Amino acid sequence: MSLPRSRLLVLVLGLLISIILYLLLPAIRQGMNEPSLEVRKMETIDNGKHSEANLTIRTGKVTGDSPAFYREALQSGKDGSIKKRFELVLLHGQSFTSKTWEDLGTLAIMLTHGYRTVAVDLPGYGESPDSELVKTDKGRIDFMLHLMNTLKIKNPVLISPSMSGRYSLPYLMQHSEKIKGFVPIAPTGTKSYTTDQYSKIKTPTLIVYGELDTNLGTQSLTNLSGLPHHSVAALAGAKHACYLDKPKEFHDALLVFLGKLQTTEYEK
Repeated sequence: MSLPRSRLLVLVLGLLISIILYLLLPAIRQGMNEPSLEVRKMETIDNGKHSEANLTIRTGKVTGDSPAFYREALQSGKDGSIKKRFELVLLHGQSFTSKTWEDLGTLAIMLTHGYRTVAVDLPGYGESPDSELVKTDKGRIDFMLHLMNTLKIKNPVLISPSMSGRYSLPYLMQHSEKIKGFVPIAPTGTKSYTTDQYSKIKTPTLIVYGELDTNLGTQSLTNLSGLPHHSVAALAGAKHACYLDKPKEFHDALLVFLGKLQTTEYEK
């Protein structure tokens, strides 16, 4: 006896649904077990005792001949303010922008430890338009001076990975008195200066590099070791962008360095 057509259709649909669920079940289980990128970001930030409820990322632009986009983490305590120690300026490498530091949790982590932290898109990267005025060392120094003055940043700790050494190193050489601390992360351009020039810089420095970075990492370590007040953080198992490979180790080393700046008197 044949089944009614309507009942046969229901059976076929039920069979198709069963097959689809069977095929999708492994993916569903994997998705339940693995945290999303956003969850991983929050876990990184949570390591810095971050409270999402009172943290926002402010963006803005520094106007002028070479406009610059920036990001800054803001957090309010019960009294509407946060007690700040001193200021950090984060530059970036060739393949990155200020968004990298937001995604890594650095803006949030540093702020929750009391440091005003500003991440900048250098000209021609991210949201900052390119500028002919930053094609020379003098132009890049002027850019840094204008950036600091406009954002009212005084004597910051300057964090400079890779390509951004084209900005940070000339600025350090000309205005080291305006930098409380220097954190070069395998920067470019270290060969452009002599041992004598390095020896005259009294700015406390944390040289950071990945142990697997045998190019700019080792080259910058050799050259920057001429800075008289330096310490070294070698991140094991990390490549050129070592702060991405080992974010916890990077943040820990940075916080230790900042803590020493907070409590130790350095000869200037």
